[in-house]
Amino acid sequence: MQQNRTSYPKKKVQMYQQVQELPKKYKVIALVRMEKVRSSQLLPLRKKFKGEVEIISVKDKVAQKALASLKIPAVEKLVDKLVGQCVLMFTNISPHKLNILLGKNKIMLAARGGDKASIDVVIKAANTGITPGPILTDFKEAGIATKIDQGTVWITKDSTVAKKGDVISVKLATLLSKLDVKPVEAGIVLNSALEENIVYNQEELVIDVEKYREAFAKAHQEAMALSIEIGYITKENVNAILAKAAQQARSLAIESGYLTEETKNQTLQKAHAQASALSGKLKNYTTQ
Repeated sequence: MQQNRTSYPKKKVQMYQQVQELPKKYKVIALVRMEKVRSSQLLPLRKKFKGEVEIISVKDKVAQKALASLKIPAVEKLVDKLVGQCVLMFTNISPHKLNILLGKNKIMLAARGGDKASIDVVIKAANTGITPGPILTDFKEAGIATKIDQGTVWITKDSTVAKKGDVISVKLATLLSKLDVKPVEAGIVLNSALEENIVYNQEELVIDVEKYREAFAKAHQEAMALSIEIGYITKENVNAILAKAAQQARSLAIESGYLTEETKNQTLQKAHAQASALSGKLKNYTTQ
């Protein structure tokens, strides 16, 4: 007969208590799946957002029970997404802004077999400090020129071992790791988030900042052009409207022959040009 447990590991108890207490302090609960996230990515984020974002790694069942016990509308939708190893983030930063901030805090990581290079991977000429041995074959297969000097392997010239987007083999990943070369840029993307009783999925949390910046810039230009065209004065367009009005006034004065200090030269030049043109026509008429 199975007996109900009466005690749990201290770590799980602390995790359960944290997941229950933190939603009382923060208005946003964000979820990150750890399938494509390495633990080494979390440490710099914890330092970066200390005091603004509480980041805890959780076990799905413990977190599910802790969140399910809270009386928060729509929390059950977030609970359903807690599968496998996850990270929960508690913050008062809006989930959309948090996702953008996470995207800006990417780090370079050592490659694993099958990873794609985020940059052109260039191995610089230098003393590797590695003693000769079977690794010389790995250097040769990677196309890296080497020599042995003073008991260590030296790279004799800069070598590009992978282009941006290339898939890195297991052998090359191992070699790069020994050379302390980190060719994979990694960031964290929110899987979902709960804010003010609304659960956002991953697609809804992704904002193309450049696209929106361009759209706002275009809207601003069009609004400025329209306001100037109709003469609707604001502090942003008053100079342009006055400049346009002055230009139109000058053009009208010149066209009508109205002399002012600003228009007399152009008016006289126009009159002279018209007189010259008329004189030419008269000459042609009299010679016919």
